[in-house]
Amino acid sequence: MSFSDKLVLWLHIGFAIFTIGPVTLAISSTPRYIRRRNVPVLRYLTRITTIFTVGSLLVLVFGIVLGQLDHDYSKAWLTAAATLFVVAIALLVLIVRDQRRAIRALAPGAADGSGDTRARGTASAGGPAGYSGESGPGDASAGGMAQPVGDGATLVADIASVERGRIAAMGGVVNLIWLVILVLMVWQP
Repeated sequence: MSFSDKLVLWLHIGFAIFTIGPVTLAISSTPRYIRRRNVPVLRYLTRITTIFTVGSLLVLVFGIVLGQLDHDYSKAWLTAAATLFVVAIALLVLIVRDQRRAIRALAPGAADGSGDTRARGTASAGGPAGYSGESGPGDASAGGMAQPVGDGATLVADIASVERGRIAAMGGVVNLIWLVILVLMVWQP
């Protein structure tokens, strides 16, 4: 193995350790802080997830370069590992989206700084957008009557709970993908 091969291997391993570890920790911690409604920590975890997801692309880049240097792309385990890595990145993008949705649900008005919550689906009175408690004859909702979904706190808790579950599920799948890739890298069938 030449010096350049060893350098690319070390960069591949180094980026794997220093990017996949933090992103795994951040997505595993997010559901806990959604449950606690700790928005500042959620913003921090979202920033960590975003930064280290982008950084983990270098793991894929150095893995592809290493595969080309060693002419290993004819081996199925390398193609499978690269494909699984792309799937994990796609799931991480969805996790970042869900983290941002949870933050918007828990901190209305904080996302755009305007304080106008009607644009995001809740009126200031606590009902859905456009709900004023009265319905006119031209109201197209069920039977001409506007139906409130629930109070604002219940709606926020429901949205945050859905996002928490989605993040936990997708995070578990991403962590399982990392383990499968690790097994493929170590045992190289």
